[in-house]
Amino acid sequence: MNVFVIIVIAAALLLLLASAVRIVKQYEQGVLFRLGRVVGVREPGLRLIIPVVDVLRRVPLRIITMPIQSQGIITRDNVSVDVSAVAYFRVRDAVKSVVAIENVYAAIDQIAQTTLRKVVGQHTLDETLSETDSINLDIRRILDGTTLDWGVEVTLVELKDIQLPDTMKRAMARQAEAEREKRAKIISAEGESLAAAALGDASDTMMAHPLALQLRNLQSLVEIGVDKNTTVVFPAPLMSTIGELGSFLARESAAAAQPKPAATAAIVPPSAAVNGTRADER
Repeated sequence: MNVFVIIVIAAALLLLLASAVRIVKQYEQGVLFRLGRVVGVREPGLRLIIPVVDVLRRVPLRIITMPIQSQGIITRDNVSVDVSAVAYFRVRDAVKSVVAIENVYAAIDQIAQTTLRKVVGQHTLDETLSETDSINLDIRRILDGTTLDWGVEVTLVELKDIQLPDTMKRAMARQAEAEREKRAKIISAEGESLAAAALGDASDTMMAHPLALQLRNLQSLVEIGVDKNTTVVFPAPLMSTIGELGSFLARESAAAAQPKPAATAAIVPPSAAVNGTRADER
């Protein structure tokens, strides 16, 4: 009987010792409650508590990633969008995170959703799409103003996804297409202006050097004849020369076709005849 009692006492002591031992991990802090009151913080390592009297709450200090659910938001210019985000936070004061609020993770999730709707609703659609950095900073600043009282610091907030209505997507696509077409027309007009200026300089050079035009015509003929096509191309100056030659030949043909006038007998003066006879007689 005495042996049985000893065994029971030893087992009870072992259970009591096991319930008195707590291990706080490296990334945690322990908040010790004794009879319902906070008596301090326990650092990582092996810790002993008084069973039944003490309660040790372990609080993780690592950065926690919390996705913020997609929120249906109406922007300042009355466009309905769905915006989701992600928040990163960590516990700075373990005692406050346990005592100041019941469930710090649920509280941060809810305040992050409401802050996201509030901040995005103050911006237009274009600002929401282009100024995400400033929106992220505003959300983080507002969250920090609330969560610091809970012993939690929000380290980063990022907008993750912005869903637009289909009608707005089509309108933005048309706007982008029109913008690209406008830039293409401007670039084309600038190219035409530069080309016209270059052609003007080239024409001035050709007027100063007439042979340059002939050389350019020959170069054009060489470029056309690369493909060995059957098209015969004559430069404009050559065609004008051929036209002038044809006009000349036509005038010559017309002149040759006209009838020649009849030959008239030569009238010799008497003095010339007498002089001639006398010269013969001599």
